[in-house]
Amino acid sequence: MTTDHETRYIVLAPDSEFTPAQLARTIHSMNLDVVIKETCFGVVVSGKKDEIKRTVEEVRRIDPNRIFTKVRGFPVGDQRRCRAHKGSRPGFAQLEKEWKDLVLVEKGLQCIERGEPVPKISKKGKLPVKELQRICREDIQ
Repeated sequence: MTTDHETRYIVLAPDSEFTPAQLARTIHSMNLDVVIKETCFGVVVSGKKDEIKRTVEEVRRIDPNRIFTKVRGFPVGDQRRCRAHKGSRPGFAQLEKEWKDLVLVEKGLQCIERGEPVPKISKKGKLPVKELQRICREDIQ
């Protein structure tokens, strides 16, 4: 892949009303010079960086709080990563975890849109040694 090309995941949040098939059709209808592969979580798009940027900007307008994007290191169909050649893909568990967490990101974005203040999170201090010793003694007994 050259420096003027990019491959990105476009991921739909779990509670999106938009489906991967609808997302793929929407991107196809843009008539951009990108390769599109539908997946269970959205699509993978590959092409020139400016075309990918336009694609991402357009689809995020549809549902900005439920459509997310992430760079992928390999182009669509690359044999180093394609499941068709190697079985289940390394890294899928990480992507699946990130996908499930998108619901939390979506809720945070909605709170920001409503103008809700960001809650203050108190910084936890270190556990004192005496407290750790007490906990250890409780577990032993």
